[in-house]
Amino acid sequence: MNHSRVPGLRERKREATRLRIATEAARLATERGVAGVTVDEIADAADISRATFFRFFATKETAIAEGFSGPQVEQLLEVLRAQPAELAPMAAVAQSFRDLGQLLDADTRALVLEQARIARDSPALQAWMASAWLHDEELVAAVLAERLDTDVHDPDARMVAAVAMAALRTGLERWVARDGAADLALLFEDALSAVHSGDRPPR
Repeated sequence: MNHSRVPGLRERKREATRLRIATEAARLATERGVAGVTVDEIADAADISRATFFRFFATKETAIAEGFSGPQVEQLLEVLRAQPAELAPMAAVAQSFRDLGQLLDADTRALVLEQARIARDSPALQAWMASAWLHDEELVAAVLAERLDTDVHDPDARMVAAVAMAALRTGLERWVARDGAADLALLFEDALSAVHSGDRPPR
């Protein structure tokens, strides 16, 4: 059974507006820092009203957080969808991380590194980043559910998605701690492989 559906025109327009707001919020925060950006400035940059902003986001931090995490997760979803159908979900995630690490060019890596530093140094933004990661986890679960021909609430899809996003966050945290001087793909893979350490007896 196939549980996917094609979103309608109204839904696509709403998602396009949400993406535009998040993108502009992330751009402004990257240029000025979180404290240097206001809701009105984000709304102006996205060509919307202040009221429209608040129909999509509760605070400027929620918009910035989504703008920071969204592009990389969209790339992850794209490469995950492209993995061979015969790969098991966790194997598909592992290969997707390898592919993602190779796809990020120097400019994108520099941008991701700067945004990750901004998020790390802003306690208010950190809380909203956690919420953004949870949303992204649900998106990954939906793609895995399609691969498994099940629904998004299937525990296999949800648990693999949870592990995938935890590995992504852990890899990024280690990468930022090293000021970007590490192989991002290997850090993702190391984080995934750490899941199996629970199978080993204590030393």
